[in-house]
Amino acid sequence: MSELELITMGRVGVDLYPEQTGVRLAKVKTFAKSLGGSPTNVAVAAARLGHRSAVITKVGDDGFGLYVREALAEFGVDARFVGTDPEHHTPVVFCEIFPPDDFPLLFYRSPKAPDLTITADELDLEAIARVPILWTTGTGLSEEPSRTATLAALRAARGRVIHDLDHRPMFWSSMLAARDAARLALPYAKVAVGNIDELEMATGERDPDAAADAILQLGPELAIVKQGPCGTLARTKSERVEVSAVRIDVVNGLGAGDAFGGALVHGLLLGWPLRRTLEFANAAGAVVASRLACADAMPTEVEVEAVLSRPAAHV
Repeated sequence: MSELELITMGRVGVDLYPEQTGVRLAKVKTFAKSLGGSPTNVAVAAARLGHRSAVITKVGDDGFGLYVREALAEFGVDARFVGTDPEHHTPVVFCEIFPPDDFPLLFYRSPKAPDLTITADELDLEAIARVPILWTTGTGLSEEPSRTATLAALRAARGRVIHDLDHRPMFWSSMLAARDAARLALPYAKVAVGNIDELEMATGERDPDAAADAILQLGPELAIVKQGPCGTLARTKSERVEVSAVRIDVVNGLGAGDAFGGALVHGLLLGWPLRRTLEFANAAGAVVASRLACADAMPTEVEVEAVLSRPAAHV
């Protein structure tokens, strides 16, 4: 693979989506398997949009670990930075599907997920320094040695760093612990992305504009607030852009944020204006929300543009 345009870092797993919707796990009869883990899905989304991407992560020495490597290859994501942890199994994640807005997750990442065992000395710091965009996540800060490795990657980066707040409360002892860790990472980021719950975790603010302002005070040049059906807000010190949500029939909303992330990378790499980037990212998220899976559902540029060109596409 030629020079990379994006490296993401952090969580990976195998997602098992119920093929029966509107029922609890106890009543599900069959599941569909898909590659999962937010930063991994972002790498897939960017690859689907034509960018050379790779993910820094780890899998177990098991059949699901082999599946992850094979799936990455099929999606065109470079797996050179995917390590193997001999002691821990590749994580599995189950979900329940209650459209339009209830998608509970059940994580099997105990006693420790391989992606949280990444160490700083395993990183290719030269590759991280060269890549135009490095994408990191809050989950990578939740345990050692992954926290130290994530911070080492942030310090090594010379391109644009995007930090996804990616707050999963079950991975933290408290919101304050997550906030302290987020504030270690944010000074290195040029862009911070999160929903309103995640921004509240990082800043203590729940109003979208106040939360975005607080993020900018912590170091990033661009704060992006995902608001679901209320659209997306982006703030810089001199610009405020708000775009409405895309009208779509929701099947499974879990992968929408990852598609948004890959599309955000796409717009930044192409140098698009902020409004154009956000509209495209919103539409990419909507496409995935209309489908069952995450990684397998990531759209092409043609598919996203088709959604944007529909009459009355926005809510």
